[in-house]
Amino acid sequence: MKNIYIFSGLGADKRVFKYLDFSNYNATFVDWIVPNKKETIEKYAKRLSQQITTKNPILIGLSFGGIMAVEVGKCIEAEKIIIIASVKTKNELPFYYRFAGFFKFHKLLPTKFMKKANFLSFWLFGISNKEDKKLLTEILKDTDENFLKWAIAIIVNWKNTFVPNNIKHIHGTSDKILPIQFVKSDVKVNNGGHFMTINKHQELNIILNNCIKS
Repeated sequence: MKNIYIFSGLGADKRVFKYLDFSNYNATFVDWIVPNKKETIEKYAKRLSQQITTKNPILIGLSFGGIMAVEVGKCIEAEKIIIIASVKTKNELPFYYRFAGFFKFHKLLPTKFMKKANFLSFWLFGISNKEDKKLLTEILKDTDENFLKWAIAIIVNWKNTFVPNNIKHIHGTSDKILPIQFVKSDVKVNNGGHFMTINKHQELNIILNNCIKS
C-alpha cells in the first residue's frame, strides 16, 4: 500500500478533501504548524517534513499546500509530488502577486476581512451552492490570522525556480485565484475552480488515482 501525505490549502484542513477517496492508500493529512517569526519557507518545510515518517512517500498538495509539497520534496526523497490548483515555481504565480510582493502591497491586505466569507470569496473559489458556501465560511473562520499573514507573504515572495522531475500538476480551467493561463499543468479539469476538491471530486478521484498509480 502506497504511503501518501496530504497538504491542505492556505489555512484549510482535511475538510477540503472530504469527498476524495484515499481508502486504497495509507493516507496521512499533514497538520500546519505555527510558523516562527520571519521563518523562511525552507525552514518551515524542514520542520513540516518531520511529520513524514515513511520512506519515499507520495506528496499531494492543494493550493498553498502544493507549494509546501514542492518545498518538502526538497527535504526528503519522494516517489512523486502531485499538486492541485497550485504552482510549481514563482514563474507560475500571477505577475500581480509577484508585483505585490516586490512592493510589499500584501502587507496592506486586511486579513480579518479575508477570514469572512462573502460574495467575492465565493466567486474567487468558484462556489455557487449553499453547502459549499457553508464549508468555505467555516474554513475561513477557523483560519489562524497570523498564519494567514505569514503564508501570504511567503507566497508573493516565493523564489523557487526548480521543477521536480517527479511532479504532476492538476489544474482547473476556471481557477480565478491561480488562473490557468499562468501555469503549465499536466492535467486540466474542465470548469474546475479553486474549490474543485469539493465540487469536482468525482472527476478528481479518477485523476488522482491515475496519477498515483502511473
